[in-house]
Amino acid sequence: MEHAEILKRAEDLARRCEQRGVPTNTGFLTPAERYAVEHDPALRGARMLFHGGTPDAERAIAFFLPDWMEPEALDLGEHIRAIRLTAAFGEPGHRDYMGAILGMGVGREWVGDILVNGPEAIAFCQPSVLRHLLSIDKVGRYGVKAEELPLDAIPERERKTEERRFTVMSPRLDAVAAGLFHLSRTETARQIALGALALNYGECLKPDAPVREGDVLSLRGAGKGRVREIGGSSRKGRLFVTAELYK
Repeated sequence: MEHAEILKRAEDLARRCEQRGVPTNTGFLTPAERYAVEHDPALRGARMLFHGGTPDAERAIAFFLPDWMEPEALDLGEHIRAIRLTAAFGEPGHRDYMGAILGMGVGREWVGDILVNGPEAIAFCQPSVLRHLLSIDKVGRYGVKAEELPLDAIPERERKTEERRFTVMSPRLDAVAAGLFHLSRTETARQIALGALALNYGECLKPDAPVREGDVLSLRGAGKGRVREIGGSSRKGRLFVTAELYK
Protein backbone atom coordinates (compact mmCIF):
# COMPACT_ATOMS: atom_id res chain seq x y z
CA MET A 1 0.00 0.00 0.00
CA GLU A 2 1.37 3.39 -1.02
CA HIS A 3 2.22 5.67 1.93
CA ALA A 4 1.62 2.79 4.36
CA GLU A 5 4.54 3.77 6.60
CA ILE A 6 3.48 7.43 6.66
CA LEU A 7 -0.08 6.49 7.61
CA LYS A 8 1.09 4.08 10.30
CA ARG A 9 3.27 6.81 11.78
CA ALA A 10 0.47 9.38 11.60
CA GLU A 11 -2.00 7.04 13.29
CA ASP A 12 0.52 6.40 16.08
CA LEU A 13 1.01 10.14 16.57
CA ALA A 14 -2.75 10.70 16.71
CA ARG A 15 -3.11 8.02 19.39
CA ARG A 16 -0.26 9.49 21.40
CA CYS A 17 -1.86 12.92 21.18
CA GLU A 18 -5.18 11.59 22.44
CA GLN A 19 -3.69 9.48 25.23
CA ARG A 20 -1.26 12.06 26.58
CA GLY A 21 -3.19 15.22 25.80
CA VAL A 22 -0.24 16.86 24.06
CA PRO A 23 0.22 17.97 20.46
CA THR A 24 2.27 15.71 18.18
CA ASN A 25 3.50 16.15 14.64
CA THR A 26 4.99 14.45 11.61
CA GLY A 27 7.93 15.65 9.56
CA PHE A 28 7.34 17.61 6.35
CA LEU A 29 4.95 15.71 4.08
CA THR A 30 4.79 15.80 0.32
CA PRO A 31 1.44 16.89 -1.16
CA ALA A 32 0.64 13.22 -1.89
CA GLU A 33 1.48 12.17 1.67
CA ARG A 34 -0.58 15.02 3.08
CA TYR A 35 -3.57 13.98 0.99
CA ALA A 36 -3.21 10.39 2.20
CA VAL A 37 -3.11 11.51 5.85
CA GLU A 38 -6.04 13.90 5.42
CA HIS A 39 -8.18 11.16 3.91
CA ASP A 40 -7.11 8.23 6.07
CA PRO A 41 -10.33 6.70 7.54
CA ALA A 42 -8.40 5.77 10.70
CA LEU A 43 -7.74 9.48 11.33
CA ARG A 44 -11.28 10.67 10.68
CA GLY A 45 -11.82 11.85 14.26
CA ALA A 46 -8.37 13.36 14.76
CA ARG A 47 -7.96 17.13 15.04
CA MET A 48 -5.36 17.94 12.41
CA LEU A 49 -3.62 21.12 11.33
CA PHE A 50 -1.25 21.35 8.36
CA HIS A 51 1.39 24.04 8.01
CA GLY A 52 4.68 24.38 6.21
CA GLY A 53 5.87 27.82 7.25
CA THR A 54 3.55 29.69 4.92
CA PRO A 55 -0.20 29.09 4.45
CA ASP A 56 0.21 27.88 0.86
CA ALA A 57 3.30 25.71 1.38
CA GLU A 58 3.42 22.57 -0.75
CA ARG A 59 5.32 20.51 1.83
CA ALA A 60 3.61 20.73 5.21
CA ILE A 61 3.81 19.22 8.68
CA ALA A 62 0.72 17.46 10.06
CA PHE A 63 0.01 18.54 13.63
CA PHE A 64 -2.35 16.51 15.82
CA LEU A 65 -4.04 18.65 18.46
CA PRO A 66 -5.62 17.52 21.77
CA ASP A 67 -9.21 18.49 22.53
CA TRP A 68 -8.23 21.34 24.85
CA MET A 69 -6.01 23.09 22.33
CA GLU A 70 -7.18 25.57 19.73
CA PRO A 71 -5.20 25.80 16.47
CA GLU A 72 -4.30 29.43 17.21
CA ALA A 73 -2.50 28.34 20.38
CA LEU A 74 0.05 26.27 18.46
CA ASP A 75 3.37 28.10 18.31
CA LEU A 76 4.60 27.30 14.81
CA GLY A 77 8.00 28.80 15.62
CA GLU A 78 8.65 25.88 17.95
CA HIS A 79 8.28 23.43 15.09
CA ILE A 80 9.22 25.27 11.89
CA ARG A 81 12.19 27.53 11.22
CA ALA A 82 13.33 29.33 8.09
CA ILE A 83 16.71 30.30 6.73
CA ARG A 84 17.67 32.66 3.95
CA LEU A 85 20.56 31.68 1.70
CA THR A 86 21.99 34.54 -0.34
CA ALA A 87 24.49 34.05 -3.15
CA ALA A 88 27.02 36.84 -3.60
CA PHE A 89 27.58 36.13 -7.30
CA GLY A 90 25.20 34.14 -9.46
CA GLU A 91 21.82 32.54 -9.03
CA PRO A 92 21.82 28.89 -7.90
CA GLY A 93 18.79 26.84 -8.85
CA HIS A 94 16.41 24.78 -6.74
CA ARG A 95 18.38 21.61 -7.44
CA ASP A 96 21.58 23.31 -6.24
CA TYR A 97 20.00 24.31 -2.94
CA MET A 98 18.51 20.86 -2.46
CA GLY A 99 21.88 19.24 -3.12
CA ALA A 100 23.62 21.49 -0.59
CA ILE A 101 21.01 20.79 2.09
CA LEU A 102 20.88 17.03 1.62
CA GLY A 103 24.66 17.03 1.41
CA MET A 104 24.67 18.08 5.07
CA GLY A 105 23.22 14.67 5.93
CA VAL A 106 19.75 16.13 6.54
CA GLY A 107 16.78 13.86 5.76
CA ARG A 108 14.27 15.19 3.25
CA GLU A 109 11.44 14.94 5.78
CA TRP A 110 13.21 17.53 7.94
CA VAL A 111 13.08 20.16 5.21
CA GLY A 112 10.03 21.85 3.72
CA ASP A 113 9.68 24.10 0.70
CA ILE A 114 12.68 25.83 -0.82
CA LEU A 115 11.61 29.11 -2.40
CA VAL A 116 14.12 30.41 -4.93
CA ASN A 117 14.03 34.04 -6.03
CA GLY A 118 17.00 35.27 -8.02
CA PRO A 119 20.21 35.16 -5.96
CA GLU A 120 18.49 34.09 -2.75
CA ALA A 121 16.37 31.26 -1.44
CA ILE A 122 14.25 30.69 1.66
CA ALA A 123 14.21 27.15 3.05
CA PHE A 124 11.93 25.84 5.79
CA CYS A 125 13.15 23.21 8.22
CA GLN A 126 12.55 21.67 11.61
CA PRO A 127 14.46 23.22 14.55
CA SER A 128 16.66 20.15 15.06
CA VAL A 129 18.51 20.75 11.77
CA LEU A 130 18.59 24.55 11.83
CA ARG A 131 22.16 24.75 13.14
CA HIS A 132 23.42 22.44 10.39
CA LEU A 133 21.75 24.42 7.63
CA LEU A 134 23.07 27.72 8.96
CA SER A 135 26.59 26.40 8.38
CA ILE A 136 26.04 26.10 4.62
CA ASP A 137 28.47 28.42 2.85
CA LYS A 138 28.39 27.02 -0.66
CA VAL A 139 25.56 26.08 -3.00
CA GLY A 140 26.61 24.51 -6.28
CA ARG A 141 29.62 26.56 -7.34
CA TYR A 142 28.48 29.71 -5.56
CA GLY A 143 29.42 31.00 -2.14
CA VAL A 144 26.37 31.85 0.00
CA LYS A 145 25.54 33.53 3.28
CA ALA A 146 23.04 31.74 5.54
CA GLU A 147 20.93 33.47 8.18
CA GLU A 148 17.81 32.62 10.13
CA LEU A 149 14.64 34.40 9.07
CA PRO A 150 11.60 34.82 11.36
CA LEU A 151 8.45 33.25 9.94
CA ASP A 152 6.54 36.51 10.23
CA ALA A 153 9.17 38.23 8.07
CA ILE A 154 8.56 35.97 5.08
CA PRO A 155 6.53 37.74 2.38
CA GLU A 156 3.36 36.04 1.21
CA ARG A 157 3.59 34.38 -2.16
CA GLU A 158 1.09 35.49 -4.74
CA ARG A 159 -0.19 32.36 -6.40
CA LYS A 160 -1.30 33.14 -9.92
CA THR A 161 -4.14 31.07 -11.32
CA GLU A 162 -6.11 30.99 -14.52
CA GLU A 163 -9.81 30.18 -14.29
CA ARG A 164 -11.08 27.60 -16.71
CA ARG A 165 -14.71 26.79 -17.34
CA PHE A 166 -15.92 23.93 -19.48
CA THR A 167 -18.58 21.25 -19.69
CA VAL A 168 -18.35 17.46 -19.46
CA MET A 169 -20.79 14.64 -20.02
CA SER A 170 -19.73 13.15 -16.69
CA PRO A 171 -17.09 14.12 -14.09
CA ARG A 172 -14.61 11.39 -14.99
CA LEU A 173 -10.86 11.91 -15.05
CA ASP A 174 -10.30 11.91 -18.79
CA ALA A 175 -13.11 14.42 -19.43
CA VAL A 176 -12.13 16.85 -16.67
CA ALA A 177 -8.41 16.66 -17.50
CA ALA A 178 -9.13 17.36 -21.17
CA GLY A 179 -11.06 20.51 -20.23
CA LEU A 180 -8.57 21.68 -17.62
CA PHE A 181 -5.43 21.25 -19.72
CA HIS A 182 -7.01 22.02 -23.12
CA LEU A 183 -6.31 18.57 -24.53
CA SER A 184 -8.21 16.34 -26.91
CA ARG A 185 -9.79 13.25 -25.40
CA THR A 186 -7.38 11.12 -27.47
CA GLU A 187 -4.31 12.92 -26.11
CA THR A 188 -5.71 12.81 -22.59
CA ALA A 189 -6.19 9.05 -22.85
CA ARG A 190 -2.60 8.72 -24.06
CA GLN A 191 -1.25 10.76 -21.13
CA ILE A 192 -3.23 8.65 -18.66
CA ALA A 193 -1.89 5.45 -20.20
CA LEU A 194 1.65 6.82 -19.89
CA GLY A 195 1.11 7.49 -16.18
CA ALA A 196 1.64 11.22 -16.72
CA LEU A 197 -1.63 12.28 -15.08
CA ALA A 198 -2.07 12.34 -11.30
CA LEU A 199 -5.28 12.68 -9.33
CA ASN A 200 -4.76 14.18 -5.87
CA TYR A 201 -1.00 13.70 -6.28
CA GLY A 202 -1.24 9.99 -6.96
CA GLU A 203 -0.76 8.38 -10.38
CA CYS A 204 -4.11 7.33 -11.82
CA LEU A 205 -4.40 4.98 -14.79
CA LYS A 206 -8.21 4.85 -14.81
CA PRO A 207 -9.77 7.21 -17.38
CA ASP A 208 -13.17 6.81 -15.73
CA ALA A 209 -11.98 7.61 -12.20
CA PRO A 210 -14.50 10.04 -10.61
CA VAL A 211 -13.39 13.63 -10.06
CA ARG A 212 -14.93 15.66 -7.24
CA GLU A 213 -14.90 19.28 -6.13
CA GLY A 214 -11.59 20.13 -4.47
CA ASP A 215 -9.65 17.45 -6.34
CA VAL A 216 -6.22 18.35 -7.72
CA LEU A 217 -5.12 17.16 -11.16
CA SER A 218 -1.47 17.23 -12.21
CA LEU A 219 -0.13 16.61 -15.71
CA ARG A 220 3.58 16.04 -16.19
CA GLY A 221 5.03 18.97 -18.12
CA ALA A 222 1.80 21.00 -17.99
CA GLY A 223 1.40 21.85 -14.30
CA LYS A 224 -1.56 21.29 -12.04
CA GLY A 225 -4.98 22.65 -11.28
CA ARG A 226 -7.86 22.29 -8.86
CA VAL A 227 -11.54 21.66 -9.51
CA ARG A 228 -13.49 24.37 -7.72
CA GLU A 229 -17.05 23.52 -8.66
CA ILE A 230 -19.07 20.91 -10.51
CA GLY A 231 -22.73 21.72 -10.87
CA GLY A 232 -25.55 22.79 -13.11
CA SER A 233 -26.17 21.45 -16.57
CA SER A 234 -26.48 22.78 -20.08
CA ARG A 235 -29.45 22.27 -22.36
CA LYS A 236 -27.70 19.23 -23.75
CA GLY A 237 -27.31 17.76 -20.28
CA ARG A 238 -23.58 18.45 -19.92
CA LEU A 239 -22.23 19.37 -16.47
CA PHE A 240 -20.57 22.75 -15.89
CA VAL A 241 -17.09 22.59 -14.36
CA THR A 242 -15.16 25.52 -12.90
CA ALA A 243 -11.48 24.93 -12.24
CA GLU A 244 -8.29 26.90 -11.70
CA LEU A 245 -4.95 26.21 -13.33
CA TYR A 246 -1.89 27.15 -11.28
CA LYS A 247 0.71 29.16 -13.17
